[in-house]
Amino acid sequence: MDSILNKGPFAPCPSPFNMAAHVLGRATMQPEKVALTVMGRSQDTHWSYAKLEAAVRGTGTGLLRLGLKAGDILLLRLGNTPEFPIAYLGAIAVGVIPVPTSSQLTLGEVEKIVATLKPKAIAHGASVPSPEEGSFQRISEADLAEMHALPPCDYVVDEPDRMAYIIYTSGTSGRPRAVMHAHRAIWARQMMFEGWYGLKDDDRLCHAGAFNWTYTLGTGLMDPWTIGATALIPEDGIPPEALPDLMKSHSASIFAAAPGVYRKMLKSGSTLDLPTLRHGLSAGEKLSEPLREQWKKATGTGVYEAYGMSECSTFISANPTAPAKNGALGSVQTGRNIALLAEDGFAPQGEVGQIAVHRSDPGLMLGYRDANEDTAKRYRGDWFLTGDLGVLSEDGQIHYKGRNDDMMNAGGYRVSPLEVEAALLAAPEAEKLTALAVCDVEIKQDVRIIAAFYTSEAMVDEAVLEAQAKDILAAYKRPKLYRRIDAMPLGPNNKLRRAALRDFL
Repeated sequence: MDSILNKGPFAPCPSPFNMAAHVLGRATMQPEKVALTVMGRSQDTHWSYAKLEAAVRGTGTGLLRLGLKAGDILLLRLGNTPEFPIAYLGAIAVGVIPVPTSSQLTLGEVEKIVATLKPKAIAHGASVPSPEEGSFQRISEADLAEMHALPPCDYVVDEPDRMAYIIYTSGTSGRPRAVMHAHRAIWARQMMFEGWYGLKDDDRLCHAGAFNWTYTLGTGLMDPWTIGATALIPEDGIPPEALPDLMKSHSASIFAAAPGVYRKMLKSGSTLDLPTLRHGLSAGEKLSEPLREQWKKATGTGVYEAYGMSECSTFISANPTAPAKNGALGSVQTGRNIALLAEDGFAPQGEVGQIAVHRSDPGLMLGYRDANEDTAKRYRGDWFLTGDLGVLSEDGQIHYKGRNDDMMNAGGYRVSPLEVEAALLAAPEAEKLTALAVCDVEIKQDVRIIAAFYTSEAMVDEAVLEAQAKDILAAYKRPKLYRRIDAMPLGPNNKLRRAALRDFL
């Protein structure tokens, strides 16, 4: 049996269509309901659906009055404030193309983006690195705030396949790529409501991330607003350890975060008192089984994982009615058409293949901007190649096997780093670790071994980790070298730069 999972098609996106209008469609039905609460240390800030829509449509008017028009590019260099999603939706409402970027980018990185993107304007926060001069307008956060009171713009509606926004993703070559998405991308995210979230209109979804992170932007804000739920976001600077008390006081029913946040919240080893929480959501990197079990023990709730990428919204996931089994990511969402590809066709069930998305998926990108050749390289026929590897089990679940270019080579064997990391994290001594990652390293010409790098607050008995590896892993999968380092090498979005581990040797 080949690894092909066609769970579609999903209901077609209406036409004409506007993404911002779709996200705020509940505003007229429930104008006084709280759409957003910014959870503060001493004081909260609340945004009703009516106030939110007024701010978005006023921002759209303000952008037009500044001379921006449909198709112009607005680069978002904003801080961790509600101005970020408001400017994002305000631009989309009038056909301006917003480009959200991480506030952690350096000025040099931003200047490279500006040089190729050539934005008409840059919306900037005072503390966020941004070019001072150039052939663009500068719009401050104060300018954006003043736009909230302007008369509401009309939503620009047109074909759902036209471009709505651009996001940047790391390329395998190390050069960031500008990923173009259509208005229909928000329509496709509805497949996640049941397929991952278990989201309802009376939910109060708390996302641990910053406003200016695309994971927060989609899962924490756009999706709850689309269904009419309430989004809960911690104010800037609140540490993960403080989130349980905030979640309890705000009656959070769903929690979303990256695995690293879960790890920090569980650091004390105490039970977390979250009486209204139904479950947690995880994405961004692989969630380890020990961490999932720790959360279950501490809260009595499950964590459901999803797999997606910058080029396509999540399409493989577990959910409350179909939890993952035996360490799997989960199942293909209803409405999706997914396959695992071998070098010469479809991978047989039970064998490793590259995860691929059919080009008909409404959540799939339009392409990389000004890079038709790079876009074409990502396709094999009608299938978009994700660069990630997976295995389809007999029960229809997909087990993640790491990046195609992260797969390690040890003695001629291909080894997933995730498998080795999961084994080591199950060791008793792993409680002392704050982070762990493995990669293959070349110790002399044509001789590669697997090395384990870790951070810890206390000294770790590496012999215990070695014994754990010996008990669980085949000899060729075991690390031959252990190295304690001060900090893991992370990219702008806090994702591990695995190749950079080799610099610590």
